[in-house]
Amino acid sequence: MPKRTAELSHFDISGQAHMVDVATKPETHRVARATGRIRMSTAAFTLLAAGNSKKGDVLGVARLAAIMATKRTSDLIPLCHPLALTHAAVEFVLDKKTSSVTIEIVTETNGPTGVEMEALAGTSVGLLTIYDMLKAVDRGMVIENICLLEKSGGKSGHWLAPDAKPSRKK
Repeated sequence: MPKRTAELSHFDISGQAHMVDVATKPETHRVARATGRIRMSTAAFTLLAAGNSKKGDVLGVARLAAIMATKRTSDLIPLCHPLALTHAAVEFVLDKKTSSVTIEIVTETNGPTGVEMEALAGTSVGLLTIYDMLKAVDRGMVIENICLLEKSGGKSGHWLAPDAKPSRKK
């Protein structure tokens, strides 16, 4: 079995990419929370908020796309392990003042590896779905600030991003 470098676990000692061996890691309850935002024109935001886009319920479709992405992350990110998620939740916050939508996703599993990539993939795909459904009205939408807010479980324990508020779920 190739040894890994201490800094980057997805590379062995000779610098070759490999999937990290998690066979001996203990199963723990793992949770990750990620967020991102999409800014758009007032016209696009008005359609989204009213729920009367020509393509239908934009947020409903984006919610399903985000959940599906959390479940298929290992198909998108080459070295991610396929995980059996125990929970995926998606929330949207609409901000009329800035014509923006913020998405927040929480993913959970019981296993030997974390769910951060699943939360981040869901965030990205949820925002991309909003873009896809509203691009006929506004091709200049901006997707921004996709980041991990919080993670817990595993050897490294709890981590909270600077300036992030802890999850309300306990």
